[in-house]
Amino acid sequence: MFFGTFTPKLDDKGRLTLPAKFREELGEGLMVVKGQDRSLAVYPKAEFLVRAKKAAEASRTNPKARAFVRNLAASADEQNLDSQGRISVSVMHRDYAGLTKECVVIGNVDFIEIWDAESWADYSAEHEEDFSDGDDEVLATFL
Repeated sequence: MFFGTFTPKLDDKGRLTLPAKFREELGEGLMVVKGQDRSLAVYPKAEFLVRAKKAAEASRTNPKARAFVRNLAASADEQNLDSQGRISVSVMHRDYAGLTKECVVIGNVDFIEIWDAESWADYSAEHEEDFSDGDDEVLATFL
């Protein structure tokens, strides 16, 4: 499982060092895909394959489901950590997430998100009240 917030820097070659505490779960390979809110999502490869198969079971006659599966598959980039715990973030993914040198990597329980630092700060500030207020529907699954 993935928890915590980290602030690695994207190097000039588009490589990003993932936190040491996340690396063991990613040792068998990982998938980088476009995520929600203009972030990138990083899944252990086995977890991603389960989710992708489930997504592919959606009705292909539903235009939104078809578009989601198509975009998920098209944006998937299979990776392995290098000897220094880095991944190469593709130009397409850097552009999608607006990544600059300053990045934020957060654990999101069963996957990892990669954000541009400024975008993460904006998102966090905008949604702080959502967390503080706590919605019964959301809290019911946690408490």
